[in-house]
Formats: sequence, C-alpha cells, structure tokens
Amino acid sequence: MTSTARPFLNRRLTEFGTTIFAEMSALALKTGSINLGQGFPDTDGPEEIREAAVRALRDGRGNQYPPGPGVPELRTAIAAHQLRRYGLSFDPDTEVLVTAGATEAIAAALLALLEPGDEVVALEPYYDSYAACIAMAGAARVPVTLRPDAEAARFRLDLDELRDAVTDRTRLLLVNTPHNPTGTVLTRAELTAIAELAVERDLLVVTDEVYEHLVFDDAEHVPLATLPGMRERTVTIGSAGKTFSFTGWKVGWVTAPRELVSAVRSAKQFLTYVASGPFQYAVAEALRLPDSYFADFRADMLTKRDLLASGLERAGFKVFRPAGTYFITTDIRPLGESDGHAFCRALPERAGVVAIPNAVFYDHREAGAPFVRFAFCKRTGVLEEAARRLKSLAR
Repeated sequence: MTSTARPFLNRRLTEFGTTIFAEMSALALKTGSINLGQGFPDTDGPEEIREAAVRALRDGRGNQYPPGPGVPELRTAIAAHQLRRYGLSFDPDTEVLVTAGATEAIAAALLALLEPGDEVVALEPYYDSYAACIAMAGAARVPVTLRPDAEAARFRLDLDELRDAVTDRTRLLLVNTPHNPTGTVLTRAELTAIAELAVERDLLVVTDEVYEHLVFDDAEHVPLATLPGMRERTVTIGSAGKTFSFTGWKVGWVTAPRELVSAVRSAKQFLTYVASGPFQYAVAEALRLPDSYFADFRADMLTKRDLLASGLERAGFKVFRPAGTYFITTDIRPLGESDGHAFCRALPERAGVVAIPNAVFYDHREAGAPFVRFAFCKRTGVLEEAARRLKSLAR
C-alpha cells in the first residue's frame, strides 16, 4: 500500500515548532551555562503560601476536580484584589474565571471571541503564544511594532500606526502591559488613546496584565478596564506565577463582564476543564497578603534589575532598562553584532550565559534582529556571576 507523504501538523500551526525557550534551556543544560533566558525564578515564593498548598493537600481540598470556574475562595480573593488595588468591582460568581495559568486564559479568550477571518491587532514584539492562539482561532494577526527610542531607553507605541492598523475586519485588540519582552509600561495617555479607539470602533480588548505588580521607578500600572467605556468590552488576564514566584502551579484568571466570562469559560472547559486544585486555595491566601509583600517584592526585583543592567552595560550592550516585568532587552550592535539568533546560540560557549533572541517575538523579524532579552528573576549571586562572565564580551 502506498500513500502520498504529507505533513501531519494542522496547516494553521505549520509556522510554529519547538519554542525558543525549550531550545535555549536545553542549550543551557548542555553547556552548564547560567540560564537567563526563560522567565522563571530560581527560588520559591513565600513560605506561608507554600505551606497553604501543603495544608490544602492534606485536608483533601482540591485533590479531586475543583469547580469549573475555580474554587469560590480564589474567585472571591481575585475580585477583592481587583477592587482593593484598582477600584474595579467584579462578581466572583459570574465575572471571574480561574484558568491553568495566563497562557490558557489567553488561548481560551481568543478561541472564544474570534471567528475565522477576524483580525487581531497586537503590540509587537509579543509573547509567543499570542501568535499561535490567534492562528488556532483561524484569525489573522496584525502587528503594531513598538519602536526603540534610544534617547529615552525605552520602546514606544506609535498611536497613529495603531489607528491605521484597525480595519473593518478588526475584532479585537490584544494588549500587554507591563510589556514582555521590552519592559515597557504603557502610560495612562497611551492607554487612554487605546481605550478611545476601542470604543470608537466597537472593539473587544484582551489585556495581559500578568506583570501588574512589577513596575519600577515612576511607572504606573493602569488597568485598561478602569478607563471610560472599557469595563464592558475588556477581558483582563492575571496570574499568580509572576507575582508569587510559583510559576509551576499554573494558576491564572480572567476578570470581565458576565457575557465575556461565559464565552471564555465555554472554550476553557474543553481545554483543561479544571487544573491546580490545591494550589487555588494557596493563591487565594497569597492575594490577601499585606501591601508590604508587594512592595518588598518590587523592591527586590528593582535591585536585581539594576544589578544585571549595570553588568550588561559594562559588557558593552545598549540596555533598555525596563519600567516593568523582570526582563531586560538589550541591543547587541555596540558589540559589533546584528543577528540576535546567532549571538544567542554562540553566547553559552563564549560567556557561559543563555539569553533569548527577541526576533522570535516579531512577525517583522528584521525589526527584532539586533535585540536580545535577559531575565533577572534570579538569585543575586547568580546575576553577579552572569555579569562577571558577560564582561568578557567587552574585551
């Protein structure tokens, strides 16, 4: 019996292979390098929250399927967090949905809210799952590129370019602030312009705010849902992993009006159905931690940001010191390099450090070619050693 050879992967996913994170983490293991590529901490979060998870396991809470929308304790804690921090009121029974991390929240939201042929305007560079989830929904992504401003040492959004990207086929804006990988925190003025555009063109907005508690210097995190006309059209995504340093627990959430949460839940129930039962109870306790926890967490990350940024500058990189997240984007051209992919593949052998080429987060790969991302959510001693190793590049 003969057959015609053909690819088995769904054609919508043919551009997506193994993620760059898996590739570079494997390279870190192979070479014994310091892994500043993938964004996960190398220490656990608060001991009392870890013990809360142990207590839930021992008490038999969440060891079987939790409720589909999430355990009531966590949904109530999420609603209380949104009200206390931002003045946003959500009904924990109908306007909050717990997900298997923010990645599932993104997937469920896009699968639920998009029709084949719809256009999604997203800020480029973007987290790699955005492109894959848009493709799985059969929609088309329309990138609006954040441009480097060397003088201000940040990446900026061109609001005119954003407006021009919206067409009659645009269904949804996909916004991420604080922004991974550039570290940009969109200003209130920029977010107000986005909100006005969404209202004017009657667009839905999915906003990824998982780094909401990691803003530095004079930056301010402004949830889009707080702006006029936005609560009724915005799906806000949050996550425990980034704020409490338990990324493996995979606890994320969606807050939105009842109709939008119902739509997202319809897709989510056929993805994981439920997940992370005992950890949901622990995250409920984490969200009730005093403000001092969040302030101390931010201060610790700020110290680590400055430590690594200074080390990168001494090594010869042009550094875009981030206003948010725990990633630093650098320009490698001052080192005489221009291909971030080649640079990152060679860096473990050259300096014993792993980073991520930003080009993988772009549709316009040439726009991201000279930029490389480093994560600073690591122990101080690890960052100091990485800076010491990278200094060899300056020679």
